[in-house]
Amino acid sequence: MIYCVIPQALADELYEKMVAYYKDDPNVTVIIDRRDGPDRRRAQGNEHDERREVRDRRLRRASGSFPPTYSGD
Repeated sequence: MIYCVIPQALADELYEKMVAYYKDDPNVTVIIDRRDGPDRRRAQGNEHDERREVRDRRLRRASGSFPPTYSGD
């Protein structure tokens, strides 16, 4: 699915034109961006939010020692 997002300020001018343009393409949906208010992704100001924690998701090796393997010599 592809979304064609129209800014709210341009919706009156572009929405109907874009719907008509993509009417034959079932993979495209035209929507109007109605978000309002401050961007909540950022902390106050332009500072980087240091609360994010990056973790290593790889499996850790089992602890302990392993018995020797038979080498066939």
